[in-house]
Formats: sequence, structure tokens, C-alpha cells
Amino acid sequence: MNRLLTREEIFEGNILHIYKDTVEIEDNLTVEREVVQHIGGVGIALEDKDGKFFFVKQWRYAQQEETLEFPAGKKEEGEDSLTTAKREIQEETGYTGKDWIYMGKIYPTPAYDTEVIDLYYAKVDQYIGQHLDEDEKIQIYKYCLDYTINKKYKKNFLLLYNIQSKLLYI
Repeated sequence: MNRLLTREEIFEGNILHIYKDTVEIEDNLTVEREVVQHIGGVGIALEDKDGKFFFVKQWRYAQQEETLEFPAGKKEEGEDSLTTAKREIQEETGYTGKDWIYMGKIYPTPAYDTEVIDLYYAKVDQYIGQHLDEDEKIQIYKYCLDYTINKKYKKNFLLLYNIQSKLLYI
């Protein structure tokens, strides 16, 4: 069991905080750990009536390329993950979902980041219109999973970890 001895805040941002912790680990060793604290998010596998899944294509600054992803988003303070999923799917695709199923969670980078992504599956319900953030520029695509795995991946589209993880559940 690790015991926190000291915590120094290195950076406080809008999305994340970075800390340098001094921790006592097994055998009374004292080590330093850098920790990124993130509120967490959701990823949604939204399926239409034809068995196709919604994907969003957008420029990701950190990766310096366009990515093809399942719709996903960051939780708001105090928001439960299902509420986040319902909000994000409507904001990004314009659709509401129904028959929601919680598929589990993933830890994208557990060695140093507290982020947890809760994964959901839903069926498309009704179109009520997109509500993108001011800086969001996305394109919506619908693909069968086989096509996504066999064609898109081979064309070097970046399938983020949340997509690959969700494919294991469906």
C-alpha cells in the first residue's frame, strides 16, 4: 500500500491538474510520483437502425492529426457518467439515445493519470440537433464495425483507445 507523504501542485488548468507526490511504498522506500488529475469522461457506441455506429472525425491538437472516434466527452463537475453520455451524444451527433447499457470503464493511462472513461452503448432514438462547443469542428460518419476495423484502420485512421476498448464489449 502506498502512503502519501507530501503533495505539491505543479499546474492547475481548466481540464487537468498536475501534482508531484512524495509517497512511501513497500519496504519503507520513499519515491516521487507525478500525477495528472482529470475529472473523467465517457465514450458512447451509438448504433442506428441499420446496425451502423456513429463516429466523429475531428482534428486533435495533441496528436496533430484528425482522429476517427466514437462520440465521447468530459464530465462536468458533479455530473454522473450516464448524464454526461446522454449530453455528449446529443451535442456531438444531434441524436438522443435509448436502451442505454453501461459497458464498463477504462483507465487510458493508469500509471500517472486519474482519468476514468465510462463506456456506454445506446440505440439511436430521435434527432433533435447538434450543439457543438464553439471550438468543436466535427464530421459525423456511420460505419459497420467490420468496415471500421478492416478498412478504416488499414487506411491509418487513428482509432483511439476508447474505440478499441469498446469493440471488445460489442
